[in-house]
Amino acid sequence: MPHPNPHTIMLANQVTLRIRQLSRALDQLPADQALKVIARILHPDDGAMGNFTQLVETGARIARDQAERGVLPPEVCLALGRAANELHSIGVDLDEHKDTLARAGAPAGTAEARPASPAPLVARRHR
Repeated sequence: MPHPNPHTIMLANQVTLRIRQLSRALDQLPADQALKVIARILHPDDGAMGNFTQLVETGARIARDQAERGVLPPEVCLALGRAANELHSIGVDLDEHKDTLARAGAPAGTAEARPASPAPLVARRHR
């Protein structure tokens, strides 16, 4: 089995580093700007989430081929396939909220719909 092209390894390392940098930068942004970035990352057609899902799907196809050849255990192939399916499912779930995220990150006064009302995300039980 040939070794990966050094350029490809370097590219994977750079992508990993850039994602880490983006996460740190996102944490430092004001909420409205952060929402713009999140909406861009989650954009179903050309956002990072969709591209990462496609990357995992490619890995799953390669792993399936290698498992069929006996190079990888079937569990690896199945795990990557499950990961690709889960990422796709998450992307579908998030897709229905892309417009809301984009509006939430729009400058004040440009949002067409009324803002969402604050809501608790955790229900507390009373004893």
